[in-house]
Amino acid sequence: MMIQSQLEDLIAQALKKAMKKGDLPKFPMPPVTVSRPRRQGQGDYSCALPLQIVRDVNNVLKAQQAGKLAPMQIGEILIKRLPDADFLDRAEVAKPGFINLYLSPAWLARQAHAISQDAAGYHRMDLGRGKKVQVEFVSANPTGPLHFGGARNAAIGDVLARLLENSGYQVQREYYINDRGAQMDTFAMTLWRRYQQLFGMDVEIPADGYPGAYMIEYAKKIKAEHGDSLLALPEDEIRPRFRELGLKLVLAELADDLAMMNVVFDNWFSEQSLYNDGTFARVYARLREQDDLYEKDGAVWFRASKYIGGDRDEVFVRSNGEPGYFASDMAYHYHKFIVRGFDWVINVWAVDHQNQAKRLPGALKAFGIEPERLTIVLYDLVTLKRGGKEVKISKRSGEIITMREVLEEVGADAARYFLLSHSNEARIDFDIDLAVAQSSENPVYYIQYAHARSASILRKAAGASLAPSAEHLDLLTCPEELALLRKMLQLPEVVVNAVEHLAPHHLPHYALDLAKTYTNFYGHCRVIVPEQKDLTEARLMLVQAAKATLAYALGLMGMSAPEVM
Repeated sequence: MMIQSQLEDLIAQALKKAMKKGDLPKFPMPPVTVSRPRRQGQGDYSCALPLQIVRDVNNVLKAQQAGKLAPMQIGEILIKRLPDADFLDRAEVAKPGFINLYLSPAWLARQAHAISQDAAGYHRMDLGRGKKVQVEFVSANPTGPLHFGGARNAAIGDVLARLLENSGYQVQREYYINDRGAQMDTFAMTLWRRYQQLFGMDVEIPADGYPGAYMIEYAKKIKAEHGDSLLALPEDEIRPRFRELGLKLVLAELADDLAMMNVVFDNWFSEQSLYNDGTFARVYARLREQDDLYEKDGAVWFRASKYIGGDRDEVFVRSNGEPGYFASDMAYHYHKFIVRGFDWVINVWAVDHQNQAKRLPGALKAFGIEPERLTIVLYDLVTLKRGGKEVKISKRSGEIITMREVLEEVGADAARYFLLSHSNEARIDFDIDLAVAQSSENPVYYIQYAHARSASILRKAAGASLAPSAEHLDLLTCPEELALLRKMLQLPEVVVNAVEHLAPHHLPHYALDLAKTYTNFYGHCRVIVPEQKDLTEARLMLVQAAKATLAYALGLMGMSAPEVM
């Protein structure tokens, strides 16, 4: 349980006791919120409850003709009724009616041992209580390699999944394969033409085909496996066969590229399967039965306005008999909620899908699904820069810059950090030069170096027959030592905030702050002091706790925690 929650519980107990003892009149219990103060010197945490309840208190007192209380007086009453707690040093009332709470330095020092013993257990929470959640992300069209912009989707989705797992949710990571429709037909015929060209045939790719050089590479792989045997395919088999072969190649490539970024999916879900297994037919029948479909201009329309409002409906089946995009999305989410039974679904989409993101959750009311069970996280574009200038074209191929190309240059850790370091809907300038720099200016290097330095200190101590000990943690009294302990205690709060707002960018900022706080401690407090064995062992315990917390924060971001740099 977070210390923040424990403090909230203490103040709630004080309020109940004050009402029970008659110090305050009885009124409905309000929620109690404790937060970090904006300024130093106002305690470790602060609570504005006296200001929040003063009206309720005085309304009851007025009805009882019993006078009036000021917020400062209410605060003093609550402080007197606070239960004893080993983690609380003192509480003070500050104008105009805040309760400032100060943690016990002795208790803080003991947390070094608790964190060292089980960092994962110490920082993990149970917000989800086993709730079944699916995070669907990346889901790029399977018609070629993944553009670097898709790496931001991968970073956001994977870290959201990690945060949710850390917080007590059952999480499934899913990639939605758009393997149906005209784009796949065009992809298949482009691949067929490239395959024919490898045998000297004078043919052109379709006018709306995929001209990228990667299509030639796919064709070469097919030639290597099948030789010229596919040239004899009957005409009606060409399109489905090359769709199948091309899709297999692209998905294998996508899986390899994403694995380079430490992203692994639990499930790859085929759009085509919605039609093969009858899901779309069931959805269509249900909506027809509910009178939610009607015909106009040769197409079938879904009465979206009935559920979303406004006067705009959505094409469900086009005049050519093919389902519309909205229809596939509705069938897919019907499958997620009704067939597979997810309690909560999170989709990570590019910001250019914002209109659809606004409409889809409301449309699901047609299936009896509450809109709030679907959350769509939108993210903005990434601009790649080198030497201060925008990079638009691949050095390798002269075409799009792929995720693999950037990962091979900067590494997965740097890519993840910089892609996570801005709020989801903010644009990013990704500086390649900074991402590869091995200096304190590079936040990735700085954080990982703090972890490696702590590992080095512990190795050096072990070589001198010194080890972390909890026996004399009361010696940890320096401001830099206590500041480091306070910073470590913030991690669960950061995770809760990131989960509640689906905002993973809080993590990299916290990790950098933690590394800076650790470096400040290291610069002011000599760890290994041979003539002071007790102090050395206590500080080694603090170093071990910091190392564990740095590693845990890095792990939540899907980044490595090197022992040596």
